Amino acid sequence: MQKILGLLSVLLVVSCYNTEYNCKDFKTGKFKFEHEVDGVKKVTFFERNDSIEIETFEGKRDTAIVRWISDCEYVLRKKHPKNNQEKSAISMKILTTSKNSYTFEFGMVGVDTKQRGTVTKIGEINTK
Repeated sequence: MQKILGLLSVLLVVSCYNTEYNCKDFKTGKFKFEHEVDGVKKVTFFERNDSIEIETFEGKRDTAIVRWISDCEYVLRKKHPKNNQEKSAISMKILTTSKNSYTFEFGMVGVDTKQRGTVTKIGEINTK
């Protein structure tokens, strides 16, 4: 009986720490992604309206098509790739969410190597 009560106590404590997934909150909006490239902090801003993502990085804008696989997983493909590398799709998977940010894993489709990052939602898109 003590073992059962102990197990139930552990399960109760663990269930309090379940990760919450509110991926739908991040399907549209204005976002900021901070990352490091060769030891230098870089910032990418992007807007997503469910099926299109417009990214601004170092003054250059680029558009990608978004294909949602599930509420927390999508694939990005450049709308106008300039070379073969840009033709490769990128798999994005939201791992955890908070009120205004999400942690995600990303990598080229078909490649096992993945990276992680955190995106902050900085606003909504005006639909008018």
